[in-house]
Amino acid sequence: MKKTLTVLIAAGALLGAAGCSAPQDTTEESCARIQTVGAGPTSNADKAGMIRLANRLRPIEATASQELQAPLQSIIEFLDASAQENPDTAKLEELQGAYTSAGQKLSELCTGGGQ
Repeated sequence: MKKTLTVLIAAGALLGAAGCSAPQDTTEESCARIQTVGAGPTSNADKAGMIRLANRLRPIEATASQELQAPLQSIIEFLDASAQENPDTAKLEELQGAYTSAGQKLSELCTGGGQ
């Protein structure tokens, strides 16, 4: 468990450092990348699926358009909290509203008139 956590922290730090110097995508480019993740074989119905989905969204969030960064961050935070060994139900309830709003914002920007 400690080795996995160390690897995840190192990967997060690496992605964070890469995000600082990477160019920012347009909303259209970000949406296209998000849709490819959604079309993949990831299922967020179980803990492993939530971890995979969050890990696929992290690099997109790092370079996403400014209007998509906050919604993606909310989704990643919710998935991370949900995938914990023993999820904190109070924290999940707190994050649920932002997660729902983020999903609506992504839907609005990526499938609605936002592109």
